[in-house]
Amino acid sequence: MTEAVLRSPSAPRAQRRSAGAVIRSIAIHVGLVLGAAISLFPIYWMFVAGTRQSADIYSAPPALLPGGELAANVTTLFQDTTFATNLLMSIVIAVVYTLLAGLVAAMAGFALAKYSFRGRQAILTVILLTMTIPYQVTLVPLFELMSSLGWINTAQAVILPFTLNAFGVFFMRQSFLAFPTELIEAARLDGAGDFRIFYRIALPSIRPALAVVALLMFMFQWNSFLWPLLVLTDPQLYTAPVFLGTLVGLSQTDFGALLLGTSITTIPTLIFFLVFQKQFVSGILAGALK
Repeated sequence: MTEAVLRSPSAPRAQRRSAGAVIRSIAIHVGLVLGAAISLFPIYWMFVAGTRQSADIYSAPPALLPGGELAANVTTLFQDTTFATNLLMSIVIAVVYTLLAGLVAAMAGFALAKYSFRGRQAILTVILLTMTIPYQVTLVPLFELMSSLGWINTAQAVILPFTLNAFGVFFMRQSFLAFPTELIEAARLDGAGDFRIFYRIALPSIRPALAVVALLMFMFQWNSFLWPLLVLTDPQLYTAPVFLGTLVGLSQTDFGALLLGTSITTIPTLIFFLVFQKQFVSGILAGALK
């Protein structure tokens, strides 16, 4: 009887704490759902607008359900314009740039993390200092360089100038710092060369970090607009963002086709992220712990 009396006052407090935890959990989930809805609504509306006429986009209240102009907008994009060619051009440029920039970042990061040589810290400092230079400042000298090389209106003019990405090099260096040096020494004792150690041992161990760099490099090149606009003059060689910019006219713009094209150009990035989502999250978390 005495034990029951002693325990009874704590029971209401435990129930109140339990009720409070449930209320907080509900409030957090409601807030997250609202935040997700607010963030995803522009993307949803973009896809919806791609199935409607330009007049429907200006309607009030705005149309929230898909319309019946999807086939007409697809025809406008893929038959009346060079969008298919430009989309393929964007895919080729983005994939090649991602492979090259990822390889350069991995090799430079490995060298700066695991090799001791004179000037290593100075090289790293210079690479990091390039991140403080505004992107727009480099456009004029880069354009003059591409012009002197005869690379204007070529794919290499879009890809090569930004192959050395300072953030990618720094991120890969930080990832390789956690790689055990003992494994490198053991591989050398077994007769493995530097390239074999890099490709067979070191690189596979940091796949999450490599996935992070690859996704960031792909998004950088896929969304690039200003530099391709400057160095590409042939409409057949335009990347998708540059082509979509040409759809905006001075007096009239087909917003249905424009937003449909914009919706299509978001799909490769979504696919890339979904395929490498696990490695991307692991790489971000690993980088946060270093």
